[in-house]
Amino acid sequence: MSRKKVKEKKPKEPEYQKALKHLRTSVLRGVEYETAVHCDNNYPMSKNDWAYVTSEGRLYLNPNREAPAAEWEYVIAHCLLHLGMGHLRQDRLNDPAWLCACDLVVTRFLRDSKIGRVPYEYLAELPISAKGEEQAYDQLKLLPQDRWGASFSTMTNGRPDMVWTGKPEEDFEQLLADSFLDAMRNSVREAAGLEPEDDERTWQGLYPCKLARDWFISSYPLLGAVAADFRFIVDKAVARRLDIEIAAVSPQMKEIYINPIANLTQEEWKFVLAHEFLHAALRHDARCEDREPTLWNVACDVVINAWLLEMGVGEMPECVLYEERFKDMPAETVYDMVCQNIRYYKGICPDDLIYGDGGWWVTLNGAQVDAFYRSALQQGLEYHRSKCRGILPGNLIEEIYALSRPPIHWDVELARWFDEQFEPIEKHRTYARMNRRQSATPDIPRPAWRMEEEAVEQRIFGVLLDTSGSMERSLLAAALGTIASYAEARDVHNVRVVFCDAAAYDQGVMRPEDIAGAVKIRGRGGTVLQPGIDLLDADEKFPKDAPLLIITDGYCDRLTLRNRKHAYLVPWGNRLPFPPKGPVFRMK
Repeated sequence: MSRKKVKEKKPKEPEYQKALKHLRTSVLRGVEYETAVHCDNNYPMSKNDWAYVTSEGRLYLNPNREAPAAEWEYVIAHCLLHLGMGHLRQDRLNDPAWLCACDLVVTRFLRDSKIGRVPYEYLAELPISAKGEEQAYDQLKLLPQDRWGASFSTMTNGRPDMVWTGKPEEDFEQLLADSFLDAMRNSVREAAGLEPEDDERTWQGLYPCKLARDWFISSYPLLGAVAADFRFIVDKAVARRLDIEIAAVSPQMKEIYINPIANLTQEEWKFVLAHEFLHAALRHDARCEDREPTLWNVACDVVINAWLLEMGVGEMPECVLYEERFKDMPAETVYDMVCQNIRYYKGICPDDLIYGDGGWWVTLNGAQVDAFYRSALQQGLEYHRSKCRGILPGNLIEEIYALSRPPIHWDVELARWFDEQFEPIEKHRTYARMNRRQSATPDIPRPAWRMEEEAVEQRIFGVLLDTSGSMERSLLAAALGTIASYAEARDVHNVRVVFCDAAAYDQGVMRPEDIAGAVKIRGRGGTVLQPGIDLLDADEKFPKDAPLLIITDGYCDRLTLRNRKHAYLVPWGNRLPFPPKGPVFRMK
């Protein structure tokens, strides 16, 4: 005979626990987070008592009191408001008028805000109309005690629900103020049709990190605008997948990824968040260019940490990288020094900078990301200095001013390179060909402007074009079109063209506008560009001082160019496998 398995009933969740969960989504969540709740018989109370709170943030509930969760929510909120409003003052907790005034102010607030359900014993009419503690205290002192009305304390027989046990470690008044700011901010976002900024599930207990973020928005104007526009992602799986030890930032997505198991104080979180905000605002991801990403990240970390120590922002965690010898150096100089010991710096700390593919001109939700960072940082700097909010390092100010101007596009940089290689040809007036005669004096011949034909014919440059098939057609067409227009504008009508992939294919001298129509994929396999360079160097008809423009995707071997002026044109995000001696233009 088989026996039926009896399902074990799960223990019923206490009503006060339901109330606490609901308060964690209210304006009191900051105070509730820092409060230690006790509900056991180790601290005996009478049967009708509800709860009391101590100055150190300990909340004691009566385990023998039975009530629905809505009434527990009212009672717990009553005690939390005592903490958040600063009612637990050692010099006044023995004054009955002060205790009654605080209870009346809290009761009025809870009735107006509709938090929880008022228990029946607290439904009496309030004896005074004051909304502040000091005002209520002054009014009660003018009245005899028998006219104070019913007691609104959460303890019976008029006993106080506030007990002094020592100076608190947390600033509960600031916590309540921050919670109100969060509620107001989310109300505005909801009115605008946006989702609330954060909730308890998002932060997963990392409330010190959230408070640090809010501090930047409300109290640190240099990075306030940057911090307000970032989205925080607190997820163990994401942190594990991206190998994030504490935090990482994606400047292009305007997201900061937080490792929820990082155990830092609020001051340490200020340091970490300021570090990530500066990574993004100074566009360290786009400034990496063809440098090794990990070593560039290390160089930027060292520079930022030195600035934050000098500025006194938060407290530096123990695991953060800092070296005194790199102080007052720009990131580019630090990178060159870091590259001298690659093996050591490669494994010294995990990357906290997530690179993207869009470079300077990436857009997010229709807006240009770089323009946002430039505007936010520039305005923050002006406001920071006008309000005298603290001394900033000179190198940081210089970088902000340098980044205040938008970056130059690759085609403009290429045009400047053409200007350096080909000086304008001087025009001369000559009677060999007459200019148009003026109608007032048709009998007077006038000279025309002309350029020396020999000087025009001698202007030539070389183009070494990678035709291995890995170059995108759109980028290749943009590059060739730009070259043709700039060459024509500078009176350069001759271009020596060499196609290269698996071998070199000499196309001879061509007109700039004819290059695009002649491009064909000739060979197969890898790209070998050195034979094309050797072909031009060996040609006696090609001038030794003619500049050379190399268009490649970067998937090539090391190139050897002797004394010829040259430049590289590569797609954005690609890097050359060797340190180039000539300028590199990245087309996008």
